[in-house]
Amino acid sequence: MNDIDLSKLKIDRQHTLPGLTRGRGTQRRWWWVGGGVLLLIAAITWQRQHLPEVATGRVVFAYPSARYVSLEATGYVVARRKAAVASKGTGRLEWLGVSEGSVVKAGTIIARLESRDVEANLAAAQANAAVAAAAIESARADKSAADLNFWRMQKLYPQHYVSTVMYEDAQTRVLHARAALASAEASYRASQANADYARDAVENTRIRAPFDGVVIARAANVGDIVTPMSSAADAKGAVAVMADMSSLEVDADVAESSLSGLQVGQPCEIALDAFPQKRFRGKVSAIVPTVKRASATVTAKVAFLETVPGILPDMSARVSFLTHTVNDADERPVLAVNPAAITHRDGQEVVFVRWPDQHVARMPVSSGPLLGDVQQVDGSNLHVGDVVVLDPPARLRDGELIQTQGTH
Repeated sequence: MNDIDLSKLKIDRQHTLPGLTRGRGTQRRWWWVGGGVLLLIAAITWQRQHLPEVATGRVVFAYPSARYVSLEATGYVVARRKAAVASKGTGRLEWLGVSEGSVVKAGTIIARLESRDVEANLAAAQANAAVAAAAIESARADKSAADLNFWRMQKLYPQHYVSTVMYEDAQTRVLHARAALASAEASYRASQANADYARDAVENTRIRAPFDGVVIARAANVGDIVTPMSSAADAKGAVAVMADMSSLEVDADVAESSLSGLQVGQPCEIALDAFPQKRFRGKVSAIVPTVKRASATVTAKVAFLETVPGILPDMSARVSFLTHTVNDADERPVLAVNPAAITHRDGQEVVFVRWPDQHVARMPVSSGPLLGDVQQVDGSNLHVGDVVVLDPPARLRDGELIQTQGTH
């Protein structure tokens, strides 16, 4: 045991296992990758914390006529001529020939009531009138015979060819014939009046359109009892509601404090929610001389200057009261933005458009007049709906990344 050479038991530190060396190199690379990711995250976080925070708006359509607006009000489309069409007679509805949306002409029969009883009365009255007409003819014949006989007596009596009794009898017959004819004519007129009354009763069972218009509602169905005053239980007073579409106008509620800015004949521009891209010309046709206490408003009636298909009663409307009459060019929509979006860079007007990736693009524009709350702009690369930066910072550059506070 004493002969063992212990110097041979030392470790050679110049040679290590290959696997152990590769493991240490991989760990170093992962540490570098992790550090790089952390640095990248820190850089992105720092960048986002220091991005320009701006408010944004949108490119919209506006109308040049807005520069003439002195007052605005809201209201609804109404028909100046509107009627609940009813019958003058009472009966059961037998036929209804219209429905909602039907276009009818004045005098057109739109419904009928059962009329067999009144038609029978008319036939009887017409027969009585025919009898009365025949009685007139008989009375006229009797009068003619009495006149001829009396004429003869007048010739013969002076020559004493006939007696005084015969002469006086002929004279009396003439008087009776005249009275009988007058009575027959009176009876005929009475029978004609009865026939006219029966004819009106038949006509009252036929419900006609009072004017050219469109049926906007049906108020009864076949089989319903229709009575003029709708006094009976479950009875209908009207069969349909009609409106004259050529008499459409807007009832706009104007604040009492703004009444001094209105006058009859004042030009207006009408916007309907149903046609957001259109404007219609109008004028104030009347100002109702009554103030609504609850809302402190006055109703101004605004007439359409032209008949436009598609406009219906009860559509909501916005009316702009103008200081000048507009022309065709004033009614064409133009692009507009919030005036705060327009700034100057390198001696020209520009706006900064925000793209979906939060980067901005600088676009040159040419500004126009103020149109209410927005300003007209002319830019070949702008489109309705584009998001633009409001009050862009002086350091904002083309292609820069931003963060937004909200869109106005």
